Amino acid sequence: MVQHHIEEPIEKPKLSQHGRSALESKLANGTPSSKPTTTWTPSSWTSKPIKQDVVYHDRSAVEKALAKLERLPPIVTPTEIIKLRKSLKDVAMGKAFLLQGGDCAELFDYCEENAIESKIKLLLQMSLVLIWGANKPVVRIARMAGQYAKPRSSPTEMHNGIEIPSFRGDILNGYDVEDRTPDPSRLVAAYFHSASTLNFIRASLASGIADLHSPLDWGLGHVRDESIKAQYQRIVESITESLRFMRTVGADSAASGLETVDLYTSHEGLLLEYEQSLTRRLKHPPEFASLFQGEPVDGKVEDDGKGWYNTSAHFLWIGDRTRQIDGAHVEYFRGLQNPIGIKVGPSMEAAVLVELLDIVNPRKEIGKVTLITRYGEGKVEALLGKHIEAVKRSGHTVIWQCDPMHGNTRSTPTGIKTRQFSSILSEVASALKIHREHGSFLGGVHLELTGDAVTECVGGSEGLTDDDLSLNYTTYCDPRLNEKQALELAFLVASHYRKD
Repeated sequence: MVQHHIEEPIEKPKLSQHGRSALESKLANGTPSSKPTTTWTPSSWTSKPIKQDVVYHDRSAVEKALAKLERLPPIVTPTEIIKLRKSLKDVAMGKAFLLQGGDCAELFDYCEENAIESKIKLLLQMSLVLIWGANKPVVRIARMAGQYAKPRSSPTEMHNGIEIPSFRGDILNGYDVEDRTPDPSRLVAAYFHSASTLNFIRASLASGIADLHSPLDWGLGHVRDESIKAQYQRIVESITESLRFMRTVGADSAASGLETVDLYTSHEGLLLEYEQSLTRRLKHPPEFASLFQGEPVDGKVEDDGKGWYNTSAHFLWIGDRTRQIDGAHVEYFRGLQNPIGIKVGPSMEAAVLVELLDIVNPRKEIGKVTLITRYGEGKVEALLGKHIEAVKRSGHTVIWQCDPMHGNTRSTPTGIKTRQFSSILSEVASALKIHREHGSFLGGVHLELTGDAVTECVGGSEGLTDDDLSLNYTTYCDPRLNEKQALELAFLVASHYRKD
């Protein structure tokens, strides 16, 4: 007689103690717990005041979402994270350049083949131009597979005379008015959209989307100025000739790196209940120790050979609105093995910047922290030099990255947000010059861009004006460079390096 085995039902996920701390925080209107602590844990941030908080009203739904996230597997691995850290150490030492770009606020709808491919191809082309200009390797990090949350200046806005919650990204609520109530099930949806996006990125790279044997579309028909078009064409011809030479001499084997590239993911670490749920204590990969070659390693490797890794992305950053010294976000970030970024705006005091670095990187690990400066073209000259000198005196070796987008946003007379291409370029050019004057160097750029033909930023060789914005203005948050403007910016930055 055949005996049928009846499987026991899978036990429902139960929330960990750290998860319970986050749960109580989410239901307490952002009030810190009454248990301040100096020992870091994934939930020690709940003992600190928090900015840009979100409060849910359905306790069981929050508990269910956080318990599910804690059970799900990592999206990225410690091996990938440490590989990026090694590359960023090269950037901090001036041996490589960092290109970081993608959407302002990623939507779940962008988890789609064409949208993902177009951004991969654009970042690849931009990196080739920057390699040509800077004559050094380029580390590529995408604002993709997780950039679903956005800080807002106000938690509410007026709609037809009624106050409603602001749209804060797909991970929290929907753009449609009827979807503005924060929904904890979106936390789990964000995980699966992130995982699906990164899965397709990995599959595309493995299938040859970045294979430099394939012809690249360098279409320059949009460039109206003939002298500028001729300049760009010379750069394209130089890149094409270099690739042809490498194939001719047999330097295009698989081992040469011409068939694929590394592309890492990043997002702003804004929703700490989500980030905490994907923070795992995992074994360090063998390459971990090589991060500290030539440095004393005392205290840098835990006794059990493990560390706390945020497995939602390879790289996370703290926004300008959430970088308070005694705040929850700084507390959370200080315990991670991941490379991290800190947005540095006009309100950042030099002494506070150094104090921040001491908190999140007390061992002064080279390249662990990227400082993402976002002053605006009218303020960079007065502020960047002071910050450079303060960091140099502190003994920290950081990556200096220019975000020329956020400080250069303006509104048209009709209330449409946009950015002027010339202002974006001006801030990058000023950053290059100021670093040179202070014996420093610009390590990278951080851009909001898309691979689509949107009309959200004005200027550039297309000659877009305010009147053109309505042609294809699709952003749900801040304006992005379209594919032509982004590539043009890469050409111009590369030209700056060539002149030097």
